Amino acid sequence: MKKESALADFWQSFLASLPQGSEFSLKSFDAWSFCDNKEDANELGDLVKAGIKTATCSLIWAYEIEKEELPRVGDLSIITNWEGEPLCIIETIEAQVKAFNEVDDRFAYDEGEGDRSLAYWRAVHWEAFSRECSDIGCKPAETMPLLCERFRVIFINQAASATTSEEGFTAA
Repeated sequence: MKKESALADFWQSFLASLPQGSEFSLKSFDAWSFCDNKEDANELGDLVKAGIKTATCSLIWAYEIEKEELPRVGDLSIITNWEGEPLCIIETIEAQVKAFNEVDDRFAYDEGEGDRSLAYWRAVHWEAFSRECSDIGCKPAETMPLLCERFRVIFINQAASATTSEEGFTAA
């Protein structure tokens, strides 16, 4: 309940920061963290807040098995750390389905991870998607379909930053 309350309070702070009649005030949100472990989730959340990570991808097969809708352009998400504390709000600005082997240098760079090279991206994501495939009973393949999203940060929780004092919330 505490996490849900923190998310609701964060969302209300975001809404209060908007100008009257903003299109964002009519939207809802999902809340999530990156990856399947604390270290990566927190690191990637910080990269998003810093403006370095502006893209992400996910395994289409997982959406299909869970019978979840794919994210779409215009969707809003509260990015959290591993503990579920809100870090920022992003807006999806692009969503394309691509095979794993079709991801290019630019997308790998925009994901903002490691040395930002395609070789690094492939190695790290192959490992992550292999774990996810194992969890859902699929076999990883070079042609496995991914949802490749680009996003922009529209609101930041300055209070969640270890380097920020009690400045509170700031619109991005």
